[in-house]
Amino acid sequence: MTNFNIVPDRRKNFNLTKWTWYEKDILPMWVADMDFPTPKPILNAVRAMLDHGVLGYEIPGKRLQESVAARMHKLYKWRVQPEAVLATPGVVSGFSVAARVFCSPKKGVAIQTPVYNEFHEVKNNMGIPQLDIPLAKRVKGNVMTYEIDWDIFERRVKKAGIFLLCNPHNPLGIIFSRRELTRMAEICIRHNVIIVSDEIHSELLLDDNKFTPMARLSREIEKHVITLIAPSKTFNVPGLFCGFAIIPNRELRERYEKELNHQRLHVASPGLHAAKTAFSGTCDSWLVELNRYLTGNRDLLVDYVTKYMPGVRTTVPDATYLGWLDFTQTNIDGSPFEFFKEKARVALSDGKIFGKEGAGHVRINFGTTRAILKEALDRMRRAMSEL
Repeated sequence: MTNFNIVPDRRKNFNLTKWTWYEKDILPMWVADMDFPTPKPILNAVRAMLDHGVLGYEIPGKRLQESVAARMHKLYKWRVQPEAVLATPGVVSGFSVAARVFCSPKKGVAIQTPVYNEFHEVKNNMGIPQLDIPLAKRVKGNVMTYEIDWDIFERRVKKAGIFLLCNPHNPLGIIFSRRELTRMAEICIRHNVIIVSDEIHSELLLDDNKFTPMARLSREIEKHVITLIAPSKTFNVPGLFCGFAIIPNRELRERYEKELNHQRLHVASPGLHAAKTAFSGTCDSWLVELNRYLTGNRDLLVDYVTKYMPGVRTTVPDATYLGWLDFTQTNIDGSPFEFFKEKARVALSDGKIFGKEGAGHVRINFGTTRAILKEALDRMRRAMSEL
């Protein structure tokens, strides 16, 4: 059994991290990595690589591709040929390559807002249009849910080169249903839009929820999808920068791989070794315990906000370790991000970075110990009580 209530002191680091970015009295609940130690099998694999003593060039080989393909079959009964798997330095690099290949000044990137801040950087990095598809907010009591407005979806996505899907969704924690995924795919295929599906949080499932990759829906849909995955969020190894693009369509894959090689986007040896171990199944019992603990943290967050923070609205995430809080109905004047950083000494993620719909909202990372989460919420509550 893993004790997720005990974590290392992350301030003992001379480089900037989640815990050293702000002043020492600020609790960091912002950047999306967890405070829990990486599973021991992964640490052992990296140690064995170091103990070998030679840190020469390593190129992702067939065994690594086979391990990713085997993971997809084990989790989803999705048969992926090993050659369909390409290594990237991460999901962000992965969708940036896709945008460079399949977008143009006339055919940009479509995204469902509010969404992961790096999605918003694609337009700047590539010099292409961004087509926002706002998700429709529904509020019942103090719980928020978000839905797809299908008229807006089709009207915007048909002008894009790629539809960049975030599933499970960051920061909303949505797992899109098979029916929603199928309808999105059918619309994209009808308008000849490539689907790039960021599924980095796909194994961080709360409440024993199930997940279906977009490309797994059918062989026809699979031809139009680039699936991006990584062990980084699930097994807490984001600093090793290793991800994968799964592209069964040979024509799309060859175009994608050509750009990948053109940009010389290599993955370092520790990331390759960590990924192979992560996807081998040796960490799966740890992951079951982690998801159970994260579900408890999610429940604490939702219950606390409901009980102690009048006027604050919250999502109830199906996946990820990210909560989304709406302070637009409170007495906070201006940015809640700035308010809590200064008055509560808690650093959250400013909702504005996820799109204009995020103004007045914050994202909170509950991938930490229950005690730290409780302390952060207590500080936020006290700061609001002084208004």
